Order: sequence, then C-alpha cells, then structure tokens
Amino acid sequence: MQTSLKGHLSMLGANCMWGLMSPISKIVMMAGVVSPLVVTDLRIAGAMILFWIASFFQKPEHVGHKDLARLFGAALLGIVLNQGCFIFGVSLSSPGDASIITTSMPLWAMLLAAVILKEPITGKKVLGIAAGASGALMLIMGSGSHIKNVASTGGDYAVWGDLLVLTAQFCYALYIVVYKDFVNKYSLVTIMKWMFTYAFICVIPFSAGNLMQTAWGELHGSEIAGLLFIVVCATFLSYMLIVVGQKNLRPTVAGMYNYVQPLVACIVAVIWGLDSFNWIKAVAVVLIFGGVYLVTASKSRQEVAHYEAEHAEK
Repeated sequence: MQTSLKGHLSMLGANCMWGLMSPISKIVMMAGVVSPLVVTDLRIAGAMILFWIASFFQKPEHVGHKDLARLFGAALLGIVLNQGCFIFGVSLSSPGDASIITTSMPLWAMLLAAVILKEPITGKKVLGIAAGASGALMLIMGSGSHIKNVASTGGDYAVWGDLLVLTAQFCYALYIVVYKDFVNKYSLVTIMKWMFTYAFICVIPFSAGNLMQTAWGELHGSEIAGLLFIVVCATFLSYMLIVVGQKNLRPTVAGMYNYVQPLVACIVAVIWGLDSFNWIKAVAVVLIFGGVYLVTASKSRQEVAHYEAEHAEK
C-alpha cells in the first residue's frame, strides 16, 4: 500500500508540474526570444547536465551494451518522439486540438498494456478512462480560447499536426508500457542520465542553428525564471517522479494521471483571473479523480489469474 501511494504521489506531482509548464512556457515564448524548439533543447540539455551531476553523488552503476541500446529506444519513445512530435504537431495544428488529443494517452496505455503485458481490459478500467477523459474534455472545451483556436485552424496542415500530436501520445504510452519492468533494473538517475544524453545527441544536429541565433541577452528576469522552472521542475524533477510512478504502478494507472494536466492549467487560469470556477469544473474534477480511482481499483493480470485459479480449485 505504501509503495502504491508513493507511485500515485509521484505521478500526481509530475503531472502537476507538466500542467504548470503549459501556461509558464506560453508566457516565456510570448516574448518572442525563444522558440518552442529552443525550449525543448533547453529542457533536454538542462536535464542531461543535472542528471549527470546527480549521478556523481550516488554509487556508480555499470550499464551493459544491450541495456544502453534499450535506453536509446527509451529515449526515442519517451523524450525525442514524444516531445518532438508534440511540438511540431502543435505548430501545425492548434493548442485546442492538441489538448483534446492528449486525452487519448491513457487509452493507448490500456490497449498497449493489454497487447504487450497481457493486462486485462476490465469494465472498471474502461469506465475509469471514459470518466477521466470526459472530465478533461469538459475543462478543455470550457475554455473559449481553446474553442477559438480549434475553429481557426484548418486544412491539410492541421490534419498532419493532429496526427503528430496523436503519435506523441502513442509513443509516450508505448514507453511506459514497454519499459515498465526495465526501470527496476537501475536507479532512476542512471536511467534518466542516459535517456537524456541520447535525446540530446538526437536533437542537437537539427536545432544547433536555432540555439546560436537566439538573442539570449534579450531575456528578462521573469522569462529566465520561467525557463528555470521548465528545466528543473517540469523536466528534471518530473521525469524522476515518472520513473518512480512506473516502478510502482501499472501502466494504465500511471497513464490516468495525464488528465491532471488540464486540471492544473485550469486552476492556474482561475488563480490568475483568466477564468472562473463553476459547477462544470467541479464536475470535471470529480470525474478525473473518480476515473483514477476506478482504474486503480480494477483488477491486474495477477489478480485475475489468482481469482481464476481459486475458482478452478473449487
């Protein structure tokens, strides 16, 4: 129970920070100094440096060649393709479309866990994902700006953008399912330092020019503070928490916390006076956390096998 609680709190913390990253990164990029690609580069490079520094304060771990290759695959799915497809997808589509499509991630996690890990698709699990998705969509569609953004984007480019965002969700879901057991093999710092190193090697050839052309001297204090939050909290700390969640929760349960992100963004908007709290948002909160509870309460593969074995004996 204590282990499970650690997993739940870790996923909640990580997704709260990702939810905060959305409005903060928007404010940072509104200044026009840094582009979305540069922000992504800073996230990857900053996290890589911080994880390598952290690794000097723990017992060294030897990682074999085969596991290094597996970590390269993890970096592609969990960082490069996930973040890359999302950023380029949003640039072609709209924030409104992207927010709606991100609600598909727990569904992907459930389907992939069923195929790869043989996790059962139960009624509680389906109902929980449906409830969580409904709550997230109520929050997203309740924002007039999102609806405007969806309406203002069209054409073939928007379709390709939507497909890229969908691909990002699929890649992240595949990452948490495929690497569910692998993350228990090494410490989270060792796993993350190699993942972010590989991710940095993959992205830097495509973005070195953008980094050199950025007018760093034009950044103000508030924008620097925002970038520090994005790198330290929404990348370094959040990815550590994600690994803790992966180690202690089933992939479908971990994926459900994706619905916390629009909830946090909504709370921030209310606090900043950009939105107001009403009964629709209250219902959405109940649906999101009710959905997390239902998926958590659903039977795992081991529990189903144990139940079937008991009844077979009778």
